[in-house]
Amino acid sequence: MSTTRVDGRQANQLRPIAFESGIAPYATGSVLVSFGKTRVICAATIEPNVPLWMKQQKIPGGWLTAEYSMLPYSTLERKQREVTKGKQEGRTVEIQRLIGRSLRAVIDLRKLGQNTLWLDCDVLQADGGTRTAAITGAFLAARLAVQQLLDTKKIMENPLTDSVAAVSAGIFGGQALLDLNYLEDKDAAVDANVVMTGQGRYVEVQSSGEEATFSPEQLLSLLALAQSGLKELSALQTAFLTKQLLGKG
Repeated sequence: MSTTRVDGRQANQLRPIAFESGIAPYATGSVLVSFGKTRVICAATIEPNVPLWMKQQKIPGGWLTAEYSMLPYSTLERKQREVTKGKQEGRTVEIQRLIGRSLRAVIDLRKLGQNTLWLDCDVLQADGGTRTAAITGAFLAARLAVQQLLDTKKIMENPLTDSVAAVSAGIFGGQALLDLNYLEDKDAAVDANVVMTGQGRYVEVQSSGEEATFSPEQLLSLLALAQSGLKELSALQTAFLTKQLLGKG
């Protein structure tokens, strides 16, 4: 695949990926995740309670939920806080639901105990792929938070059954590209977001044409690109967690 991208990457190349733990000291677990210039603070907080609907329906175990926001200075032009508008944007609701679904796909809520795991994903800097970076970082924050529960014996088993990560792929300038930055994303003819577990099972595939259609062959090429990127992301997650949890149970 030839180098045709403005940042010099190959078509099948991820942006530089980085994880930094402890970015939010008061959270139970937190990570600053960077996909190139896109940076998202992912914080996991354990609340020793469950939603009222779970109590009313006598559903055992705990719950996991997510919130997502873009900080006003995360974009080139200041983005108004949604709280000042009095309601969340549809995009925000969509993304936080996606984050929640993605993480609930890899957790056994019965093993979480009577706890709610809150995942707060705040975009510090946006350059495309904020939802995929948020999902990838949210898993790491959740794993760090779960380890605190295990270390303090508030739960006896790790409720996380697998890892999960996400990446974008799209068709830009007639070529299938992995991990789109903003300039590529805004003008892509086809855009896809793929969420996958560490064991290589799909959680969600979002794919749409932007005033364009795409063939079955193009869809398969995007999925193949995403799979290769997600395999690399999963390995990076594992390396990060191995370093963070070294010496812990």
